[in-house]
Amino acid sequence: MDLLKRAENALEFHFGRAVGSGAPPRLVEAMRHAVFSGGARVRPQLVLSVAMACGEDAVELTDAAACAVELMHCASLVHDDMPTFDNADIRRGRPTVHKAFGEPLALLAGDALIVMAYQVLLNAGQAYPDRLVALMQNLSAGVGLPSGIVAGQAWECEVKADLGQYQRAKTGALFVAATCAGALSCASDASPWAALGANLGEAYQVADDIRDVMGQVILMGKPVGQDALHARPSAASELGLDGAMAHFQSLIEQAVDCIPQCSHRGLLQQLVHREAERLVPSAAFAEYRSQQSAPPQSISA
Repeated sequence: MDLLKRAENALEFHFGRAVGSGAPPRLVEAMRHAVFSGGARVRPQLVLSVAMACGEDAVELTDAAACAVELMHCASLVHDDMPTFDNADIRRGRPTVHKAFGEPLALLAGDALIVMAYQVLLNAGQAYPDRLVALMQNLSAGVGLPSGIVAGQAWECEVKADLGQYQRAKTGALFVAATCAGALSCASDASPWAALGANLGEAYQVADDIRDVMGQVILMGKPVGQDALHARPSAASELGLDGAMAHFQSLIEQAVDCIPQCSHRGLLQQLVHREAERLVPSAAFAEYRSQQSAPPQSISA
């Protein structure tokens, strides 16, 4: 079974188990809309890949850890899209949760997904109490204060924010949580895997900044031009588009190079390179730069 299929199957199983029976049906529908919308699932794939590299010995716990990270990610997207933040109409090519179900249910759906992430870990981790505590701490660090994704979102509300600190919190923190979760689910040392998550997470945020400037709605599956509209810190605005692209490529290479020696190192390197091309297709970037440098068309009388 490939990693993406395994991640999807695990999400279906653990989502259904956590929802149970008797929950408000429209809330469940809103939550499903947020989670099962065709995401790339790179975070859970990282959890699974690192676990395999560390000699995975508790499949059910690894699957739960992968799901927990993805549920947190989906929750953050629901809240990020709401009118109080980005006021986005589309996400992954579909109406955002608040557009499809209204703001009250969107807020509750995001909250419920956060709680569900911990439910999933608790349900699967009872047989591994030592690992469970480490996994809970790891997930909390990736989400909360002082430098999790909540802090990253909050930096947008400050008068001034350091770009690196902002990007490490808003995007990088959950990637670090993902790579570390893979190791922790096997009772392995997570510290050698933190750098992979940090570099890849920062690369994701830089790629998002690049695509926001390039204006490719189809590529992003969400509105573009949001960084300038909301005056948010951006690699593209601070480094220029070419500088941001060079920084992105450097981060990807650093991510590849810092993968520890293990039996699945090649698989992880392929995953990183594949994601890099998916995030900023080289052909699309070259076409955009060509269009920007082309002389303006003259208008015939």
